[in-house]
Amino acid sequence: MRTYKELPSDAGSNIIGQVTAQMNRLQKRLASVKHTVAIMSGKGGVGKSALTANLATALTLKGSTVGVVDADINGPTLAKMMGVRSATLEYTPAGVKPAMTALGTKLISMDLLLAEDDAPVLWNAHTQKDAFTWRSTMEVGALREFIADTEWGTLDYLLLDLPPGTDRLPNVAELIPDLGGVVVVTIPSEVSQLIVKKSVTMARDILKVPIIGVVENMAFYVCQHCGEEERLFSTDEPLDTAFQQGLLGSVPFDPRLARSGDDGTLYLDEYRDTLASKVLMEVAEKVQAFFEKSP
Repeated sequence: MRTYKELPSDAGSNIIGQVTAQMNRLQKRLASVKHTVAIMSGKGGVGKSALTANLATALTLKGSTVGVVDADINGPTLAKMMGVRSATLEYTPAGVKPAMTALGTKLISMDLLLAEDDAPVLWNAHTQKDAFTWRSTMEVGALREFIADTEWGTLDYLLLDLPPGTDRLPNVAELIPDLGGVVVVTIPSEVSQLIVKKSVTMARDILKVPIIGVVENMAFYVCQHCGEEERLFSTDEPLDTAFQQGLLGSVPFDPRLARSGDDGTLYLDEYRDTLASKVLMEVAEKVQAFFEKSP
């Protein structure tokens, strides 16, 4: 299959010029961003988006200016989790103004562009069965637009919440060649680790993207009656050994964290003294420390 660069004619669409212009706009946007961080797992259902929402909130509470890109084009959730789903995007000559949380975190998500709750993301094609041929290309193009056409202003951190799949990080690394680092999210089960290890290998050994560390989500729960900590999953191998990466934190399961995401309230702001909140703040501190030590 030929790439668009190898086509003798683009039928007057000037596709190469359009992509080049958009990449130039993207680079100009990123020039005002100090640090870019991808949050990935490779495995669905590990709470990666919840971790992204709360990491962004933690960094904001610590005084940083934070933007978030919901890079899950087909299954966006961050607008609901962060309480901005009813926001109306404003279009200006300088770009699209992102939605803003109650604490000032900026967010762009496909969910803000969908008319109905049950509306799927549809791509232009003769039929939707034919759309799969170009779906990956179109998703990358949409992500490029999200970053390039959003009026972020000056940011300390731009977080990108990646959808499941080991193929997602290469797409982001193509758009952001100097990606600052990756936060890996997993749950302490062998099945999750089996998949997430593949994403770690892709980032560390193939793409050479710095890995900030691993977050163990839903690591345990605290009994409301006796206060004892009980494991939710059984695994014998320590995470830092399993992934050969530093452990940023083990976040306990807290039903209020899930409820906050459903309600669109900021868990870290509402429940600052819980054990999960303390761990999430420690994760944010370690992310900050990583970039302070980096050249």
